Amino acid sequence: MSSSADTLDVAVFDAKPYDREYLAAGAKDTPIEWHFLDFRLNTQSVAAAAGFRAVCLFVNDKADAITLRQLADQGCQHLALRCAGFNNVDLKVAHEVGLKITRVPAYSPHAVAEHSVALLLTLNRKIHKAFNRVREHNFSLAGLVGFDLYGKSIGIVGTGKIGRIAAQIFRGFGCKVLAYDVREDAGWAGQTQVEYVSLEELLKKSDIVSLHAPLMPETNRLINAQSLAMMKEGAYLINTSRGKLIETRALIEALKNGRLGGVALDVYEEEEGVFFEDLSDRLLEDDELTRLISFPNVLVTSHQAFLTREALTEIARVTVQNLLFGAASKSFLPGSEL
Repeated sequence: MSSSADTLDVAVFDAKPYDREYLAAGAKDTPIEWHFLDFRLNTQSVAAAAGFRAVCLFVNDKADAITLRQLADQGCQHLALRCAGFNNVDLKVAHEVGLKITRVPAYSPHAVAEHSVALLLTLNRKIHKAFNRVREHNFSLAGLVGFDLYGKSIGIVGTGKIGRIAAQIFRGFGCKVLAYDVREDAGWAGQTQVEYVSLEELLKKSDIVSLHAPLMPETNRLINAQSLAMMKEGAYLINTSRGKLIETRALIEALKNGRLGGVALDVYEEEEGVFFEDLSDRLLEDDELTRLISFPNVLVTSHQAFLTREALTEIARVTVQNLLFGAASKSFLPGSEL
């Protein structure tokens, strides 16, 4: 690594082609010099960050206590997350060793909310199956029956920015929207004709449940055997938030016994090492994920809800600003500093 004293060298772990493209564009005409690494940050790879003033991480990088202490010992001053979630970072140790920690608190809530609806529409109307049939010149409609969203009850779990947008989209379909959040916003609910209820009531009354809650100790495995048993028979479950909101084994049991009509997931409880990777040339070692994707009424995408031009542009913009502000010891963008 060779650069001038004015250059801000940043090691970017787990860099995919779209990361390289958008981060490069976002840092144009700035002193940031990206050093893209294909592998993830963990205790085995942390030595690759030696000499860098900052590192840039994504959701599957592991910034545990050992890794953070070694980063600090190697001269790293700033850990810039290019995502909203930070459950992969030991914040207590990061602060102890003097690392600045920033994230991108909101990049495009519309991207994630729209993907939730796209998953539901695809699963319900069997669009993925119809697409494959037609490519094989099979124009039969047998087995492709879905249902109208109009008039259905939609349960939104978590009414942050993404949950609110999803609720408004479903209202546009003519759905009745129920919501659950530990912090209710009566003003917003009244304006959008959304009704706040308890989680138990939401699960019992909703034809479709869509998860938009953050991962915290209180929400870890929020959807488990007990909560699945409360859901309407034949209900659909959508999750574009965090994989660990759902207990996978309980979900598989609910699918096996026919409790659920369909499940659409963009996240998975144990997605690390699987999602974002091309594993098409090998056997999938995760037996539960293999079982999940074998169900005809399950649709899984690989954590791509955020993947729009608008979201990637905003992720790059905020990440660059966080790094520049951090290097200059200025105040960070609102909500960015941890």
